[in-house]
Amino acid sequence: MNAAPQVLAVLTDILAAVEDGERGALWNLSEGGRELDANLVWLPAGAEVGEHQEDVLDVFLVVLEGGGTVKAAGGRELGLEAGAVLWLPRTSRRALAAGPDGLGYLTVHRRRPGLAISAPSAAYEGGEGPCMLDRVCPECGRLSQDPAPVFCSRCGERFPER
Repeated sequence: MNAAPQVLAVLTDILAAVEDGERGALWNLSEGGRELDANLVWLPAGAEVGEHQEDVLDVFLVVLEGGGTVKAAGGRELGLEAGAVLWLPRTSRRALAAGPDGLGYLTVHRRRPGLAISAPSAAYEGGEGPCMLDRVCPECGRLSQDPAPVFCSRCGERFPER
């Protein structure tokens, strides 16, 4: 692929056009052949993204407009304002809350492979599923959804080298 650089969107224009009550992803990177995903997200005043954990990907977050807070592990609260840049490491628990002016932010992370449903091959004759012991955390026993886990999403323990 020999793609040329191009302007995909003007995020400040998109944020300026937000209507009352609008919430969620306003724009996302959708070009074919990319290795990244990116989303422009708007949370109106007082809106929240509940506590969650990304098990597989680190996320880079840039606040573009408004402000708010990120609640991190141990009840630690980080203030957000336009221009703030956050690294949200995989396996970290976090929650976002918009301040009185709302919160507009851009997230960027490695692209997830698409989900696909396919018919079983003609050669498939049943039997046991594959062994997934290499995806079980040696510390806490959680089964990772990542086919090649590095860190446990529950306890943060590093998986053994393969």
